[in-house]
Amino acid sequence: MKNIWVPLSGQLAQQRKVETIANNVANANTVGFKKDQLVFKEHLTALTKGMDDIDIPRKEFSPADFYHTQGAENAMVAVDGGFTIFEQGQLIPTQNPLDIALQGEGFIEVLAPTGVRFTRKGNFSLNKEGELVTDQGFRVLSAVNVPEDVSRDPASLAGLPKPEERVLRVPTNAKITISLDGEVLSREGSVGKLSIVEFKDKQALRKEGNSLYITPDEMNIRRSNIKTTVNQGFLEGSNVNAIEEMSELIKAHRHFENIQKAINTYDAISGKAANDIGKF
Repeated sequence: MKNIWVPLSGQLAQQRKVETIANNVANANTVGFKKDQLVFKEHLTALTKGMDDIDIPRKEFSPADFYHTQGAENAMVAVDGGFTIFEQGQLIPTQNPLDIALQGEGFIEVLAPTGVRFTRKGNFSLNKEGELVTDQGFRVLSAVNVPEDVSRDPASLAGLPKPEERVLRVPTNAKITISLDGEVLSREGSVGKLSIVEFKDKQALRKEGNSLYITPDEMNIRRSNIKTTVNQGFLEGSNVNAIEEMSELIKAHRHFENIQKAINTYDAISGKAANDIGKF
């Protein structure tokens, strides 16, 4: 009954798919959320053992010789990995001067308790110290001027100001305006600039917590020649299409149920074989 592991592996993979789609649907209304998608792989024994197991035998044929499985009884389906789809979400007007939405591939740099993180969730506010913070209380960082040639040198990046020194502070009870390039302006003039960064490889980013991302390599960050624009008074909606995701969720559930029927069939065959053998 080792064949039962084939549908069982598929059922486990489908369960992961259901969980991923359900998470996408649950965040359909989350500001700045980017949906995830899984990639599956199939393992076949014939592909790893070579042709010796599937050649026609050089002997007198028997009926069993004409039913080569080519290792299919040892096949399995597994989740090869997941990736995030960074498609642009719809811009939603709010008329709140502290709400911003990014148009483009950039991210906002923020300081979390565990270090510098990146987000596209732009529903900001001011704390009692006059610092611009996220809805979770993480402080928004101001931009640093790093020329393109310097950003390619890891040793030069060590000389940048510490994140704690780049916290963006805004005058309280003052009307502020945020330009398309992230410059924060008040009546007294510029008070700072939002740190908007882009990445050379966005798929290297990893999700962490609620709409936060982390990059494993500082050299993946691009701080100059940023093409992303900042839109004040807007929020970026999730890029999840709830109808499409619900359709995929229904298909995944049906596939899961079909695999369960196959497992039940294997179980019934095994029980019948055990009972019949006992009669002898």
